[in-house]
Amino acid sequence: MDKLSNYFRATVEEMRYNVTWPSTTELQKSAGLVLIGSLVFAIVVGVMDISFESILKAFYNSFR
Repeated sequence: MDKLSNYFRATVEEMRYNVTWPSTTELQKSAGLVLIGSLVFAIVVGVMDISFESILKAFYNSFR
């Protein structure tokens, strides 16, 4: 039990004094980049899905 409490104490000390936390403006910029990147990725995947769907429909309809 002593090892576990030492581990948690060391973890709290590390997080308080040794970790460099980003500022609020850095967090906002990063969040904006993640949002924009996610939207671009979703649009690209959506366009690919629609394209493959129409290509496969045309392919399958050619055998009717």
